[in-house]
Amino acid sequence: MKQAGFPLGILLLFWVSYISDFSLVLLIKGGALSGTDTYQSLVNKTFGFPGYLLLSVLQFLYPFIVDPENLFVGRHFIIMISTITFTLPLSLYRDIAKLGKISLISTVLTALILGIVITRMVSLGPYVPKTDDAWVFAKPNAIQAVGVMSFAFICHHNSFLVYSSLEEPTVAKWSRIIHISIVVSMFICILFATCGYLTFTGFTQGDLFENYCRSDNLVTFGRFCYGVTVLLTYPMECFVTREVIANVFFGGNLSSVFHVVITVVIITIAMLVSLLIDCLGIVLELNGVLCAAPLIFIIPSACYLKLSEEPRTHSDKIISCVMLPIGAVVMVFGFVMAIINPQDCTHGQEMFYCFPDNFSLTNTSDSHFQLTTQLSTLNISIFR
Repeated sequence: MKQAGFPLGILLLFWVSYISDFSLVLLIKGGALSGTDTYQSLVNKTFGFPGYLLLSVLQFLYPFIVDPENLFVGRHFIIMISTITFTLPLSLYRDIAKLGKISLISTVLTALILGIVITRMVSLGPYVPKTDDAWVFAKPNAIQAVGVMSFAFICHHNSFLVYSSLEEPTVAKWSRIIHISIVVSMFICILFATCGYLTFTGFTQGDLFENYCRSDNLVTFGRFCYGVTVLLTYPMECFVTREVIANVFFGGNLSSVFHVVITVVIITIAMLVSLLIDCLGIVLELNGVLCAAPLIFIIPSACYLKLSEEPRTHSDKIISCVMLPIGAVVMVFGFVMAIINPQDCTHGQEMFYCFPDNFSLTNTSDSHFQLTTQLSTLNISIFR
């Protein structure tokens, strides 16, 4: 919302969610047309080894551009302990279906975090000054916003794994599941984006939790819930990376020993990356434009256009022809803009409205903030 402009951001979020829905169904249709059951084998049959290699690189890199934690007090210790205790054991599963109940817990925690963001929009929002350009229709960084939104909806890299775990998998059944999932995801994303932006407008950070004060116990609990959701969902990303390694180097099969060794190596490398990075905004942007954009917009469209024998006027082909160049634009220009104009990052420093000299915020029994002094004119002018 901050990058695109609030009204345009809402429209783009609807558009990205629709494209994600369409391309997820398109992937499975492509698999049915080609007689393949993995994303890699689909691209390999469609574009040969060069396409297979490119997809393998994108799928392999995606989990490594994710920063699993953003807790700045003892974050290194917390990341290492939580990774060893929770992420690694869950990632050792061979059957992705076993993570179903764990994913349900993550979904419940996401709803809880959303409730916290909504609560703080009501209690904190009126006391945070609004930036001058808060309500303009569109901003020049809209392409960067598309990259971040694409990251929010990317699940194409493990779509075949999930599809194969269904009871009696069919394209029609998959389509129904995807439609429901995308609608729910879109609704949650819109609420997060809207409530977060209405609270902080132009001061919104790449990681929304950076906007809240450390003394806010309710938000601290939300940060904990967020960390748990990542710990519970990251093993699904590990599945994809491990599958890429198995397909490229081991013919698709891993012995028990290699299964454990490769899993440990993947988790260790990802943990080291997360220890070195504390800015979530640039992570989301680069992941969105470099990995999510080709996996959502470009590759599914290209595969379907080459495999399908439908007439050129068929709706699926028309939409695919539009998606492909748009994805290329988002990927190229989004990457350039992310490097030139990255998202704001506080590196763990509290925002100006959290300091006692500006105003103090104290928790009460009903978790509402009480304003004790007014924002200083000096700080308002500086941050505007």
